[in-house]
Amino acid sequence: MRKLKLQVQMTLDGFVAGPEGQLDWMWITGERDEAGFRKAIELADSCDTILLGRKMTREFIDHWENVVDNQPDSVEQSLAQRMVNMRKIAFSRTQTTIAGRNLEVENGNLATVIQALKKEPGKDIMVYGGANFVSSLISQDLIDEYFIIRNPVAIGNGLSIFKEKKQLKLDSSIVYKNGKILNKYLPV
Repeated sequence: MRKLKLQVQMTLDGFVAGPEGQLDWMWITGERDEAGFRKAIELADSCDTILLGRKMTREFIDHWENVVDNQPDSVEQSLAQRMVNMRKIAFSRTQTTIAGRNLEVENGNLATVIQALKKEPGKDIMVYGGANFVSSLISQDLIDEYFIIRNPVAIGNGLSIFKEKKQLKLDSSIVYKNGKILNKYLPV
C-alpha cells in the first residue's frame, strides 16, 4: 500500500505560514542549501501523486508552471519539471475544475478518497499543503510519514497544522548548513 507523505516547512515556533498565509520567512536565511534541494528532489521522486488543498493550488500551479515555461536557467528547473509533470489532485468543497497541467479536482470525502488512492498501484503520495488541508489530513490520521523542515526563524503568530495533541516518533534528522533541519517523524 502506498504511503501519504507530508513535506512542509515550519518555523521554530510551529507555524507553516504567517497569519495571512505569508511564506516570506522561508527565505530569511538567504542561503540555498544544495543538499536540502537534492533531498526535496529525492522525496518528490519517491512519489507519483501530489495532493493539494484548494487554497494553495493556484499559487503552487502558477509558480511551478512559470518556472518551467519562463525560467529555463532557474536553479529550481529540475524540481519544477517534476512538480508540473506529476499527477496532482486538488481537494475542494467549492470548485469542480481548476486550470493546471496534470491537475484533477476531487470533491469526495477526504478519508475515503485518500484510502482509495493509497490502494492504487504506484509510488507514494506527497502532500505539500495548505495549512487547513494538512490539518484535516492529520486530524483524520491519514499521514504516514511527516517530513518537517524546521527553519531557524520564529514569526510569533501564524497558521499551524496541528490543532490537537499528536504524538509522533522521530525517525531521522538531517541538519543543513543554512540552519534548516529536516526531521522525519512517524505516527505512534
